[in-house]
Amino acid sequence: MRAFIFPGQGSQSVGMGRALAEASPFAREVFGEVDEALGQNLFRLMSEGPESDLTLTENAQPAIMANAIAVLRVLEKEGGVTLSDKADFVAGHSLGEYTALCAAGALDLSTTARLLKRRGQAMQAAVPVGEGAMAALLGADREKAQAIADAAAEGEVCTIANDNDPSQVVISGARGAIERAVAIAKDHGAKRAVLLPVSAPFHCPLMQPAADVMEEALAAAPIQSPLVPVYANVTAAAVADPVVIRALLVEQVTGMVRWRESVLAMHEAGVDHFVELGGKVLSPMVKRIAPDAVTASIIGMDDIEALLKTL
Repeated sequence: MRAFIFPGQGSQSVGMGRALAEASPFAREVFGEVDEALGQNLFRLMSEGPESDLTLTENAQPAIMANAIAVLRVLEKEGGVTLSDKADFVAGHSLGEYTALCAAGALDLSTTARLLKRRGQAMQAAVPVGEGAMAALLGADREKAQAIADAAAEGEVCTIANDNDPSQVVISGARGAIERAVAIAKDHGAKRAVLLPVSAPFHCPLMQPAADVMEEALAAAPIQSPLVPVYANVTAAAVADPVVIRALLVEQVTGMVRWRESVLAMHEAGVDHFVELGGKVLSPMVKRIAPDAVTASIIGMDDIEALLKTL
């Protein structure tokens, strides 16, 4: 069994998608459609930068999605495969869940791009710059991370944002609390704690204003039943009902990304091949969660051609 998985924020880089667009008209079609939906030349920003603009949440989120969908479109159109024939499940990390829903036909491409642009803007606006922070706790599992967050909170928001794999958990919240967590992390058994270069504290209760914005945006968005079940970040379980998908996407803004549990659940459901489209971020995590799983990271034409030989 196979799952197609889609990366989240932090996987963007200047030049992303450029070689694929040069090689395939189907990739160019995706980037053109996203540009039109957003009313901006996002693909030029992806291709040429500047990096400071590409890193802005409102640009990074639709850019990462567009890059992954372009890879999928080339795979489907030039390789003659369909996702529903080759994947048993799809899943994505944070914004990657929107990409997964688009890949599985639950959301159309233009709607996905607009939702992610809105999501990025809302997340950025939810907390004034400098008031929130995120940190990666390395060599810490969820239990250790929870103990660190609880000890550091001191009445401020300090929660687990991403349970990525058995050795990496990300915490999010008020800047003071996150800085205290970094300072005490080693005392609680973490190998290292690193403040992340993010512009807002994602996936924590401080994001409630953004969740409210997304509830309104998603209420107006047409969502279909996906062609294959999607593993949701906040439940680590397969979902196919559009009403439930909509509610979980709202909850996801403030909720924990349960990536480790999602991979375990897919693996336990029989998935032994995980194919990451548009990045090389999730595959190493999958290997740490399910060491016997086969992983592939598909970014360029060479990767696509190699994958086609195995499908």
